[in-house]
Amino acid sequence: MAKRCYYETLAVDRTASETDIKAAFRKQAMQYHPDRNPGDKEAEHRFKEVNEAYEVLKDPEKRAAYDRYGHAAFEHGMGGSAAGFGAEFSTTFSDLFEGIFGMSTGRGRGSGRERGADLRYNMEISLQDAYLGKNAQIRIPTSVTCEACSGSGAKAGTKPKICPMCGGQGRVRHAQGFFTLERTCPNCHGRGQSIDSPCVACAGSGRVTRERTLAVNIPPGVEDGTRIRLAGEGEAGIRGGPPGDLYIFLSIGAHPFFQREGADLHCRVPVSMVTAALGGEVEVPTIDGGKTKVKIPEGTQSGRRFRLQSKGMPVLRARQNGDMYVQVVVETPQKLTKKQRELLAEFDRLSSTETQPESSGFLGKVKEFLDGLGSRAGSA
Repeated sequence: MAKRCYYETLAVDRTASETDIKAAFRKQAMQYHPDRNPGDKEAEHRFKEVNEAYEVLKDPEKRAAYDRYGHAAFEHGMGGSAAGFGAEFSTTFSDLFEGIFGMSTGRGRGSGRERGADLRYNMEISLQDAYLGKNAQIRIPTSVTCEACSGSGAKAGTKPKICPMCGGQGRVRHAQGFFTLERTCPNCHGRGQSIDSPCVACAGSGRVTRERTLAVNIPPGVEDGTRIRLAGEGEAGIRGGPPGDLYIFLSIGAHPFFQREGADLHCRVPVSMVTAALGGEVEVPTIDGGKTKVKIPEGTQSGRRFRLQSKGMPVLRARQNGDMYVQVVVETPQKLTKKQRELLAEFDRLSSTETQPESSGFLGKVKEFLDGLGSRAGSA
């Protein structure tokens, strides 16, 4: 399909001045702008044609080449992508200039709307809350859509207009050597729209700051550092743009009795020397607020652990619980009476290797070690 003449596209004569060409472009761009013709493919095609024609005719050198050679002036490397190096080369240089100068060679169109920022809220909960789950309410200051202008940023009774400098694209171009560079439009700051009469309530931003109360559902089994996302509860977008999200980061406070490792709980329980020696039972609390009894076998040593199956934390998004581990700490008696001392001394006198196998074994190993050192010293 043959391209239309650029002068016909802009509806100007070949002798038209730069001012006439610019005025014709603005008129055509506003008429066929996609925002004014949503879903109209023909209007979108005409808008692209208008932009292409204007990019050539506004540049004296390109216009002169077009007047002499027509569309052929920009084919076969005479004026195409990056002087004939192809689309890949053009894209590479677009990324390069975007990173270095904040410019690009690609086409863009501003919509005037910007997505709102995501927000973060830090919440501390107890281990009990993490076990049971919790419905909490939080209050956060955030930006919400301005009611006075319904988020448009324009004063009631008025509407934003297409930026006259960039024609609604949000970027302006200028030629530099072999390249046509783009930068953010300084008039509309990349939004593609301008507001002659900004809303007094929001100063044209389309949003105001308010304190909001939000409900947060904390499921059972959450761990320290769990992130909960509330979609659309972040800052309101600029000039009617979509809102950001709110991310709630959970931290779990220290518990006076339990230490957590994943879904398992650990606790240390002191028992008397007599209970450890003779056996018995100790009562320990559980995370669900109840109590359970742990049987202590005869001759239990300090440090021994007992596992209580499924008495730990819920596993997030699973129908199971971790375990609870009770570690026994044998307590040495303090501040003994005279009678108690006598009884312990008598007990020690009557003790044998059978009643204290670890102590007897340790002393035997020490004796062997020392005897070995003495024999080596004598032979030397």
